[in-house]
Formats: sequence, structure tokens, C-alpha cells
Amino acid sequence: MIVSDMPKLSDATLDLSDRVATLTFMRNDVRNALTGTNLIDDILTTIDWVNKAGDDVSVLIMTGDGAAFSAGGNVKDMQERAGDFAGDVEEVQSRYRQGIQRIPLAIHKCEVPILAAVNGAAVGAGFDVANMCDIRIASTKAKFGETFVNLGIIPGDGGAYFLQRLIGYQKAAELTFTGRIIDANEAKEMGVVLEVVEPDQLMVRTQELAKQIAAKPAQALRFTKRLMKMGQRMELPDFLDLCACFQGMCHNSDEHMVAVEKMIAMMKK
Repeated sequence: MIVSDMPKLSDATLDLSDRVATLTFMRNDVRNALTGTNLIDDILTTIDWVNKAGDDVSVLIMTGDGAAFSAGGNVKDMQERAGDFAGDVEEVQSRYRQGIQRIPLAIHKCEVPILAAVNGAAVGAGFDVANMCDIRIASTKAKFGETFVNLGIIPGDGGAYFLQRLIGYQKAAELTFTGRIIDANEAKEMGVVLEVVEPDQLMVRTQELAKQIAAKPAQALRFTKRLMKMGQRMELPDFLDLCACFQGMCHNSDEHMVAVEKMIAMMKK
């Protein structure tokens, strides 16, 4: 893939190295808020590009520039009932469906593993976006919070769906009903994040894990991502049928034979 094939983004940057794409939110002026910026469109554009990139992209990293991963909704717009929060009930619900709710649907359809490198505050919808990813690595400066109730609203982006599946109903209920902020270490104890590292090691460690994943056979990795997602909602007999079909495709692929030959060569050493 050549650089000219990569999409042009408005409020984020996109880099590609060793089959790892890195999407960086670049609106530190508003703590990388998802509303009132072009970050929603940038996320959707990036995921659409990733899905079409084939073997050229095997992992996507999301991170934030500056002090925050993402502050979620723009509170000033809420105060003024402007932007995405303007209008009557019908208008607001329509903006949610045509706006921020496109993020969980896009991430759900992403064909490659997504790693969130949480550099700072991930609150409200920013927390939810991190939880939509497959794996989260956090800086010691990261803070997390399902803070919607503090503003007298609910997780309109689908956060109540993702958080309880990640850490279980009881822990998710406590965080959601209290709206309290947790630090990176408590987030790790709860199972929200996989690892906590020093700020200067965040992208180093995330890139290291991403490259380890991206080094695996590309087609098999995408099939495995699909199976992991489908396994959450399918009955076992149907799921096993799907596994058999995917496995038949994998056994007949060139990358499978290359991987087998490589394994046999290693065994002979």
C-alpha cells in the first residue's frame, strides 16, 4: 500500500508501519471530544479503509494526542444545547443515531484487532470507545469514568452494552450508577485494561503488542477476529458450523502452507 491510498482525515492523523495502522485523535484543544469535532467521521473513514486494505493492515491502534484519550461529548455544547445536543427529543435522538452511534457499529464491523493506547482521560463516550476496542493498554496518567449520570444523561453511545460485557454486570453497574472516576491501576484490577505502563512507554508497548499480532498470517487473523465477535452471540452448534467453514478456507490458503513450512523448518533446527 502506498501513502496516497491512505484516507485524508480532518481532526486525526493516520500512520502505517509493519501492517499496523495508528489513528491519533488531534483535538487536544477540546480534550479530543467526539462531538463538535470531525473525530467521528475520522474514525469511520479509518475503519472503512482498514477493512478494504486487505493484507496491508492487520492491526489498528487508537490513541489521543495531548492530555486526554477522549473526553467524549462536548459539555459546553450540552450547556448551550447546541450542536449535537440541540433541538427537541426527535432531533436529539436522530443526531445520536446519525452521529456518535455510528462509532460502535463501525468498530463492531472492524475486521482487524483494535488496540486502545489510553494516554490520559477516557471519560463518558471516550471511555466507551476504549471499551469497544479489543485490547486496552493504559498510561499511568490514564483516568476512566462512565460519567454520564453525573450530567443527568445516559450512555447514549451504547456504553452500557459494552462495559458489562467487559467486566461483568455488578462492577459495570457500580461504575455506571456512581459515575466515579478510576485510575489506571484500578482499571487493571477490574479488567478494563490489560496493562499499565509509564507514559513514555505507552506507544512503545502498544506498538510492540500490535506488531506481534500483525506478524501473524493476515487472512487467519481477520477470520479469528470475526469468530471472536460471532462467538459472543451465536449458539454453539451454529458457531461450530461457521468455524468449520472458515477452517476449510484457511486450510486451502497460501498463507497456511507458508506458515506450515515455516513451522516445520523451525522444528528441524
